[in-house]
Amino acid sequence: MKISIYYLLGLLFLCTQNFAFAQKKKTVAAKPATFNATERPKNLSDTALLELVQKQTFRYFWEFGHPVSGMSRERSNVAYEYGDEVVTTGGTGFGIMAMIVAAERKWQPRDSVAARLLKMVKFLSKADHYHGIFPHWLNGETGKIIPFGRKDDGGDLVESSFLFQGLLAARQYFDADSNLERELRNRIQWIWEEAEWDWYTRGNPNQLYWHWSPNNGWAMNFELRGYNETLITYIMAASAPRYPITAQVYNKCWAQSDHFKNGKEYYGIKLPLGFEYGGPLFFAHYSFLGLDPRKLKDQYADYWEQNVNHTLINYQYCVENPGKFKGYGENNWGLTASDTYNGYNAHSPTNDFGTITPTAALSSFPYTPAQSMKALRHFYDDLGDKIWSEYGFKDAFNESQNWYAKSHLAIDQGPIIVMIENYRTGLIWRLFMKDPDVQKGLKKLGFESPALEVSAKN
Repeated sequence: MKISIYYLLGLLFLCTQNFAFAQKKKTVAAKPATFNATERPKNLSDTALLELVQKQTFRYFWEFGHPVSGMSRERSNVAYEYGDEVVTTGGTGFGIMAMIVAAERKWQPRDSVAARLLKMVKFLSKADHYHGIFPHWLNGETGKIIPFGRKDDGGDLVESSFLFQGLLAARQYFDADSNLERELRNRIQWIWEEAEWDWYTRGNPNQLYWHWSPNNGWAMNFELRGYNETLITYIMAASAPRYPITAQVYNKCWAQSDHFKNGKEYYGIKLPLGFEYGGPLFFAHYSFLGLDPRKLKDQYADYWEQNVNHTLINYQYCVENPGKFKGYGENNWGLTASDTYNGYNAHSPTNDFGTITPTAALSSFPYTPAQSMKALRHFYDDLGDKIWSEYGFKDAFNESQNWYAKSHLAIDQGPIIVMIENYRTGLIWRLFMKDPDVQKGLKKLGFESPALEVSAKN
């Protein structure tokens, strides 16, 4: 089954009908925080700048989270005619991991963060779900589904895997013997146990499907074949305590496609897996917010090599700048999915229109610290007047078009906080990888990791 990467990304981010609205959309500011955007301290050390960027970006999830559910809003502007009640399942998973960072760094009191997370988990326990799997979007006030597309009105396995990646990290972090943290852990366990990952095999041990709807059944018919951002979905599904998948589907579905193995060199850099030039950089981020790629291997790849090389190829492409786009260079790089001057697109070396997305370079700090720091300095020092805001960096910019986004997206803001933290301390990687269920799932799928060796000794 041959599937275009752009079809995949269209399903993940914006349904077809939303793209039709892009040209006539009305963008309205949605309750901006009180903030003076000119407050941008100068001459910061690298460490101080990283801390500022993380803390400022965290405001998106803490101050702009939905007031009823606490869940993460899809975006900071009302666009594509879906209103400002929509909250995102996957973006909330990223936001949960950001909240762990906030508790650890004492940006917010630990008990305040735990209480916010408990509110979110209580909301999720009553929200619409489909065999325990949540939809892409929910109404943050009512918990009712907001369809992502005409037939995408049911469970979304990938978005739910991003959510559970965050919840399991939270379960490990909030380990105190207090009523608050004990209830949080218990409620996470309840919804985790109720997720029927095996339902989404459709009874076939060689297939795993992205969507199921009570109204449309399996009409989306979208198999999860790699290599892309959905590796974490297989790991969560294999790790499930009550309704797991087998290793067979990982090997017979995920690893069987015309864009799984690569093995070519680009700019002298070998790419083990994936599309030509690696595809958008979020492939190296979303699955690896919790999943530690350091010395992580299976029969198909060394995932540290995969992610580092994917990032370096993306970086080198921007330095070479074959499209002659304004601004590209060693301090201004990073192609991934984001808003752009004419809608939304999945930017990559094979789909480049001059749009740089800050999350691409900033979420790559673990892989390319020197190159990412150069980009951060440029974004903050040189372009800050145009792209720095109350919630950190705006989503994207295109200097060839003299366009600078006014928007922020949860799925782009969250990885900035989490991956910078993983670069600085490895916090979220350490938490996620010590989860007993995750360790069982990784072993089931044939992964090797130092975290699994430590657990075996204990």
